[in-house]
Amino acid sequence: MKKIIFSGLVLVLALTASSKSAFAQRETETGVAVEKDIVLLRRDLRADKKKLIAASVPLSPEEATRFWPVYDQYSQDMAKHNDEFYSLVKDYIANQKTLTDAQATDLLKRWSQIQVDQAQTRQKWVPLIEKVIPARKAALFFQIDRRIYALMDIQTSAELPLIIQ
Repeated sequence: MKKIIFSGLVLVLALTASSKSAFAQRETETGVAVEKDIVLLRRDLRADKKKLIAASVPLSPEEATRFWPVYDQYSQDMAKHNDEFYSLVKDYIANQKTLTDAQATDLLKRWSQIQVDQAQTRQKWVPLIEKVIPARKAALFFQIDRRIYALMDIQTSAELPLIIQ
């Protein structure tokens, strides 16, 4: 049942990404439409992320009592990286038509560092999550969490126009 729920969400997100991407590619004169789409996407995914995890990771009442406060702290740490990424996206949208080679290099470096920081944050939290739930459930949580972040990456990528040559 959980696989069906998760698969359904993946399908909905994929269809949403593909239908919106054409619009985002057309409306890039000011970047306003793209930015609005990304703001809505971030809000929707943040709201649904916890529900998805709850539906996908079977926790006993005792495990849930220990897990969710730790998850909330983990989520706050990851949100910092997402905010940095959103800032990077806003910079890109604002400068996409006039992007210099130096700006492109800076954006790539910032994006790469965000990816490294996210991975390091996950590494930091693995033992902390394993302290409150069994290792197999912790592994399942991180699998689901990574899939959700991958979906967010795909959706955001679909919204962003490519660099104009």
